[in-house]
Amino acid sequence: MHAGAPAADARALMRSRYSAYVLGDADYLLASWHPTTRPAALSLADAPGRRTVWLGLKVQAHASTGPDTAEVSFTARLRVGGGSARRLHERSRFVREDGHWFYVDGDVS
Repeated sequence: MHAGAPAADARALMRSRYSAYVLGDADYLLASWHPTTRPAALSLADAPGRRTVWLGLKVQAHASTGPDTAEVSFTARLRVGGGSARRLHERSRFVREDGHWFYVDGDVS
């Protein structure tokens, strides 16, 4: 998908976006973000002494919410700057347009 193939579903897109964070691929993240909510720029550069290490991903749920919409709930584990591991929980919303899934937004808890 990072080379341009469309994701089969929202879960696959969400997994590819997690991989993009691991790889530091801001261009892919922006390209897979819906234009209505996409930021103008995205920097994945770490602050000095604050390197982010991604430790894993667990998808809790994937649900179709309409013919071209879906939600994915997940937990990502990460460590920042050598500190303790943290968990990021998000319920993300996705939309499919012209056969391509896009990340719209999410609720972080």
